[in-house]
Amino acid sequence: MTTHCKKTIRAVLLTAVVCCAFTSCRKELCYNHFRTASVSLDWEYTWERDYGMHHNDTWDESIHGFTYNSLLPTCPTGVTLLVYGQESNTPSISFMNEKGADVNLGEGGEHSLLFYNNDTEYIVISDLGTLPQARASTTGRSRSSLTKIAELHPDERTINPPDVLFASFVKDVPEIGLHQSAPLPVRMQPLVYTYIIRYEFEHGVEHVALARGALAGMAESVYLRNGVTSEQSATLLYDCELTEFGAMAKVRSFGVPGFPDEYYGRAPRNNQSRLYTLNLEVRLSNGKTKEFTFDITPQLEKQPRGGIITVTGVRVEDNENLSDSGFDVTVDDWGEHEDIDLPIGGQQ
Repeated sequence: MTTHCKKTIRAVLLTAVVCCAFTSCRKELCYNHFRTASVSLDWEYTWERDYGMHHNDTWDESIHGFTYNSLLPTCPTGVTLLVYGQESNTPSISFMNEKGADVNLGEGGEHSLLFYNNDTEYIVISDLGTLPQARASTTGRSRSSLTKIAELHPDERTINPPDVLFASFVKDVPEIGLHQSAPLPVRMQPLVYTYIIRYEFEHGVEHVALARGALAGMAESVYLRNGVTSEQSATLLYDCELTEFGAMAKVRSFGVPGFPDEYYGRAPRNNQSRLYTLNLEVRLSNGKTKEFTFDITPQLEKQPRGGIITVTGVRVEDNENLSDSGFDVTVDDWGEHEDIDLPIGGQQ
């Protein structure tokens, strides 16, 4: 047999072996019994849910100073995926970009998938090992001057507003055949919304050097699986921007407590038994402080997931700013500090 013939036979045999490897699989010889879900992420951008206020339809840029769409969140830059199997709630963790990725689902069986964006600063993710309890909260922040808020909401933790947060839960991914890939479109829905808070002064805004606020009675956390907020309430602390009409803040929140969001397939329920309180603290140019407190329960009952909160008639009298001798008012004078909460159960 010639050398040329021997080379030809070897090539044919090698081709046959390779073909068998791709067309059949023996478990004791194959190390890749994996199924793949080809995940594609679609993002829903909104900053408030409409429960009858129709802010989008009645928006007046000349009043607010910015457009409705300018409040929409931007696309996150990273996503964490937790894969839960049937036998255990201990998830495997992987990461992908904002568009999606091919996900290895292991050796078979049905799986549940939990997605959330991980490019956050203040979000704390906890209880990931028990899927129904997996939730997001935010870091703590303290302010000793909130005397009236503390009286009205004595059991509430004071916290930073949360970052933009999206999540999605896929309850059942059907079993995919060996060495197969199935398309899996996933819609990422927002879990954090924005409140535009307007403090409209009736008199004396020119005396104000600094302003900050607090929003009490809001949800302390949100469950990642279904978008329902926790029953536990908390007080959001934030800084304000001075404007020609008074002060304003754009405050992110999980929304009102104990609220099954209809946008996650659940009917909303009445929260009229709860109290929602708004605070404004101002530092005058003479260094003195003044605090205002408002009951905004009727406004929050109509806006459980973002919206516009407005209080009017705020006054600083001229004689309250007497002895203004050029006091150097700085943010450091407010005596506020942050308590950084470490993630419980791991944050990715």
